[in-house]
Amino acid sequence: MELRGRAHKLGDHINTDYIVSAKYKARISDIKELATHIMEDLDPEFYSRIRPGDFIVAGENFGSGSSRETAPLVIREAGIAAVLAKSFARIFFRNAINVGLPVAVCDTDAIEDGDVLRVDLARGQVINESRGGVLSIAPLPPLMQEILQDGGLEAHFKKHGGFRGMSAATAREGNGGELAG
Repeated sequence: MELRGRAHKLGDHINTDYIVSAKYKARISDIKELATHIMEDLDPEFYSRIRPGDFIVAGENFGSGSSRETAPLVIREAGIAAVLAKSFARIFFRNAINVGLPVAVCDTDAIEDGDVLRVDLARGQVINESRGGVLSIAPLPPLMQEILQDGGLEAHFKKHGGFRGMSAATAREGNGGELAG
């Protein structure tokens, strides 16, 4: 999976309330409307500057806070192609994959706001077209790549009747099964 877009650089410890403020989560249920408030508490103009296919580039501990899938859904709905960060809160990382939002761990220090990036998730590379250079990203396991290509965990289960290699009956029973990659 190869993606191309502009970088929107953020700092460390971007929690889920920065991604979408709790004041909106409590009263707006429409994900499209919630997406218009992305990063509003950090930058009120953030939504107006992003274009479909752009990237969020952050530092350490991206996505800490709430365990709900709202934050990665808002990012995906806003048109962000992927989030690149030095590290992620584990629950955010898992939720992102589940909703079909690509996330990648890499050293983001060499990326500046506005840089044009090409991200190749299969090869584990971020190519900075603005400044030159190639960064390595932690490659996602094949099953996670497949889940992303299918559009998230729900779409993956519908397409395959569970994880590939797991029968639909085993998936319904929830008792494991073989996870083929």
